[in-house]
Amino acid sequence: MSMMADLKGAPFSAQEFRRRAARETGPFDGDQIGDHVLNPTMFEDFVTGSLRDAAVMIAVVDHGPEASVILTQRNANLRTHSGQVAFPGGRIDPTDPSPEFAALRETQEEIGLDPHEIEVIGRMPDYVAGSGYRIAPVLGIVQPGFRLSLNPDEVDAAFEVPLSFLMDPANHHRKSRIFKERERHYFEMPFGERHIWGVTAGIIHTLYTRLYA
Repeated sequence: MSMMADLKGAPFSAQEFRRRAARETGPFDGDQIGDHVLNPTMFEDFVTGSLRDAAVMIAVVDHGPEASVILTQRNANLRTHSGQVAFPGGRIDPTDPSPEFAALRETQEEIGLDPHEIEVIGRMPDYVAGSGYRIAPVLGIVQPGFRLSLNPDEVDAAFEVPLSFLMDPANHHRKSRIFKERERHYFEMPFGERHIWGVTAGIIHTLYTRLYA
């Protein structure tokens, strides 16, 4: 029996992720996904005004039947989202021809993963973050054997989380806290010593609802 046949019944393989991601072709309605979904009374706070464009790479590592996703721990001294768990990524520069290009560029700058090692297979709808960013989540597949070189000014650590863990709704905990005298809702997904929450958890939850729910 071939390896491809073996993986047909593996819902969290990179092969199955690719099949599901093929549905994400767009065009997408603007500003329909983001932190305001959990906080509808803050919709105008989140989506009006000038949003800064960014892109992140959801890099799925092909480990056969059990793929994983690359995440980073941001440098604790950064001005925004310091110390948080995040996907590799950053702002889209005016010279970037596409969000996909920006995600690949930022991934290489942050963790040293060469763009040629990432097969871009799709893109999710933009995610509007309460911090004022419109984020394009780019979907990619990476083969094992790569070597990372972290930029210490931006990233303290890089690690992999099983795709099966991230796509299990039992791990998506809805929480809230008071922010600027208002209750703000968000998702969190504790994984060992890592605390996945906020925008990253929101993007992961969106990935689940669109591809695996």
